[in-house]
Amino acid sequence: MPLYVKGILWVCYLGGTFLLSGALVGAGFWRWVLWGGVGVLPVLLYSDYLKWVFWGFAWASFAAFLHYTLPQIDIVRVTDTYSKRIDFGENSIFWASEDVGTAASMSRDIFFIQGFRPNGRPVIYRNEDTGWGWPPYFKINTANLQAEANNLLSTEAAPRWVAIKHYGWRNEFLTIFPNAVSVRPVDGPDADRIPRTTIAILVVLAALIWAVWVRWRRFKAQRLDPALAGMDAALDQKRDGVSRWINSWRGKPRR
Repeated sequence: MPLYVKGILWVCYLGGTFLLSGALVGAGFWRWVLWGGVGVLPVLLYSDYLKWVFWGFAWASFAAFLHYTLPQIDIVRVTDTYSKRIDFGENSIFWASEDVGTAASMSRDIFFIQGFRPNGRPVIYRNEDTGWGWPPYFKINTANLQAEANNLLSTEAAPRWVAIKHYGWRNEFLTIFPNAVSVRPVDGPDADRIPRTTIAILVVLAALIWAVWVRWRRFKAQRLDPALAGMDAALDQKRDGVSRWINSWRGKPRR
């Protein structure tokens, strides 16, 4: 890759980093992670071997983003529903915004749904509105969903199995929970849990990525590569001209 192209990429990355840093002004930990990438990118751009590490990390991050955002389905037995006061800190990026129609605050009551999987492992979901924000589930029925989950409570002796659609992760270290989107009763622990919506979105997304990639490769081969080659040739001619001019002065005798 030519030096000036790497310089342009570096300037674009630095500008984007400033914008994202401003967007994450309330999340100190993630701002530090973002700025840590600033020092790593130049090394990756100037290394033919480490660029694969960069692209591998980029695709892994994209896959993690999809895994967090797209809906998943769990078959569980609901054992309790409750609300808890949460004071948001460094993990606030993993919590949804305030409920639709309420004031913004860094501390609020959150609904939770507690249950057990068929293998006996506990699972806890938060129940928050997504409103008109991201991810685009347009969920505004938090109270109704809490009532539905409370109506499906059961015990280990007389279980009632339900399918909970959710997005997000459960991580004890970061104290984050998946967000329940819907709940419905099912026949048993072996009920169908195939995420058809997720599969459809992935198929459409893969088709879009393939279409953009094919057109980019065609544009690069027909327009971009010839233009860069012409710029390289022009720069080489200018460098040769400057070198000849400097060498001509070196050969002249001093007066």
